[in-house]
Amino acid sequence: MIKIAFDPIYAHPLPENHRFPMLKYQLIPEQLMYEGTYTAENFFAPSICKEEIVLYTHDQAYLNKLLHQQLSASEQRKIGFPQSPELTKRELIITQGTIDACLNAMECGVSLNVAGGTHHAFADRGEGFCLLNDMAIAANYLLRKQFAKKILIIDLDVHQGNGTAKLMENEERVFTFSMHGAHNYPFHKEISDLDIGLKDGTTGQEYLAILEETVPKLINQVKPDFAFYLSGVDILETDKFGKLKVSLNECKQRDQIVFDQLKQHQIPVTVALGGGYSPDVKTIIEAHCNTFRIAADLYS
Repeated sequence: MIKIAFDPIYAHPLPENHRFPMLKYQLIPEQLMYEGTYTAENFFAPSICKEEIVLYTHDQAYLNKLLHQQLSASEQRKIGFPQSPELTKRELIITQGTIDACLNAMECGVSLNVAGGTHHAFADRGEGFCLLNDMAIAANYLLRKQFAKKILIIDLDVHQGNGTAKLMENEERVFTFSMHGAHNYPFHKEISDLDIGLKDGTTGQEYLAILEETVPKLINQVKPDFAFYLSGVDILETDKFGKLKVSLNECKQRDQIVFDQLKQHQIPVTVALGGGYSPDVKTIIEAHCNTFRIAADLYS
């Protein structure tokens, strides 16, 4: 059975008119159960990630700031969320959700987290709505526990996975691949093992052609025994910040390409959702739910 990490704490309350669509974390599970793609049995509530596991990846001083509400006003602005004990608890639960999803994926082939994909978090700081780097922490966990020997991170959010690239720059067992807007946030890019920067206005056809060529090559080159997939839906042409011209159906085809290749090579994958900022939250929900639907079609 496909397992999906979710806790109501994911939908964290934010100040009115905040630009981050936090409501999506509540609506995605509701929609998936309403339409019958999944049932309540598919969902599990993660616990709080242990401090020692977070410290595989993040600095003690930074974690202390999160735990004791000691982020400066400037640090909070860079993250984009006001600090609170509940926000820190949320991040630790999301992180554990991604770790648990890895263990579930080893049994079923795929497991998903309704949140996560917080790829802008560095060892010593957060930014871009990211406090802890859940995929980097989970990758380090898998390596420490010898559950994986070679990991491929496929990051298809429209924003470069700068935190992940930096955290993994000296870890040869993790290959980071980021395909993103070349002229989009973050404006200082880190160096992934493979970066593909897309020009503004890249069409869905162009996007899919690049992906169809790249993913099989990477799998053959890297030969991973585990994969992470960050399926951001801010690549959509409707997205306020994306600058690409990818349709809803083409975004769905993107997910299909990634899942097809990983399943064909029997590589278990953990999926986290990343960003999406279309003005109509229904568009965001539909695009994210497509990822879950394709997973159900292929792996159930």
